[in-house]
Amino acid sequence: MTAGIVRPLDLHSGEQIIFEGHPSWRATLAFYLQGVLAVLVVGVILLLVTSTGVGAGVIAVGIALVVLVGFVRRVATIYTITNQRLRIKRGIFAKKVQQTRIDRVQNVNTDQSVVERLLRVGKVDFDTAGTDDSDFTFDGVSNPTRVVEAVDRAQHAASQTQPTQQL
Repeated sequence: MTAGIVRPLDLHSGEQIIFEGHPSWRATLAFYLQGVLAVLVVGVILLLVTSTGVGAGVIAVGIALVVLVGFVRRVATIYTITNQRLRIKRGIFAKKVQQTRIDRVQNVNTDQSVVERLLRVGKVDFDTAGTDDSDFTFDGVSNPTRVVEAVDRAQHAASQTQPTQQL
């Protein structure tokens, strides 16, 4: 590793990244729409109640904050699939990391609402062996089928590198 370059994921020996990504910007549209609507409602109420320009300021600052929070939430979430594990990292200052070995993944399910299909985003849910972690989900990914295919490739690669067991 070159000095000054920081890898977001410390790879194990022989580990290779097969897929790495963030939630799609299209997946944050619902958050933006709800946030902007809430800011507009509060701003209009303030415009009607007060005679000063406070409402306009609240609208401007509120919309800027909604856009900033949505952007930070999106870029601070990283989904990674390697030939050894699945990993979800969320957060910038406080971080939450979930990971599991790729050989523990039993089922991979996709879910897309009508709106999500129009936006070409969706949710990929992973069922893993022996865990009660019911929220191991890549949410808001662009082209969920591509993620499922990446998991399939990762599982195939992992099975090729594991030594065969003697009985």
